[in-house]
Amino acid sequence: MPQCFGAVLFDCDGVLVDSEPITNRVLRDMLEERGWALTQEECLRIFIGKAVKDEAALIERQTGQPLTQEWLAGFWRRRNAALEQELQPIPGAPEAVRALHRAFEGRIACASGADKHKVELQLEKVGLHALFKGRIFSGHDMPRSKPAPDVYLAAAASLGVPSAHCAVVEDTVTGATAGVAAGATVFGYSPGGLGHSSAQALRGVGVAQVFTDMRALPALLLGV
Repeated sequence: MPQCFGAVLFDCDGVLVDSEPITNRVLRDMLEERGWALTQEECLRIFIGKAVKDEAALIERQTGQPLTQEWLAGFWRRRNAALEQELQPIPGAPEAVRALHRAFEGRIACASGADKHKVELQLEKVGLHALFKGRIFSGHDMPRSKPAPDVYLAAAASLGVPSAHCAVVEDTVTGATAGVAAGATVFGYSPGGLGHSSAQALRGVGVAQVFTDMRALPALLLGV
């Protein structure tokens, strides 16, 4: 049994699944259809780690059109269809999750800023849903989403472990800020490239340790 932590709380997008490029491609295309032309890099930089609905004011300002529920529903449909076809796990993530699920006797949870349907769809797609079943939390269901700590506090409470005794695994400044605010020890996954925050940016918001290979995570958390 690990001595340092009582539970592990995982973000989903960019930590367990390589979804950010897919989601942001769909978002970029739909924003361009509304008159806001962005490159893929610009779209990732603006929206990474954030729920699209929480950026309504920015989108409305740039497009000059209201962000309606109908538009959001269309985005979710197109996004989900693309994820169903293309989604892959983060390299090494399935193996790391299985190892930590065993080591922590099931005390793991997934705490995402995305809507719960998307999180569950993605975990099913990469074969991890059974390991998180009953312990999947969405910021959409909380009073406040990331960077507020609500989703991590809810996940820790569900496992009966104080958040201060939890390890959080994140890859964005938004999510890492939420984990730090929850009082958890945050491990920042920063493999480089688009879709992940830089090691410097993660350290700047209080991440305890940055790592670049998901295969290294069990040893980091278990101290072996």
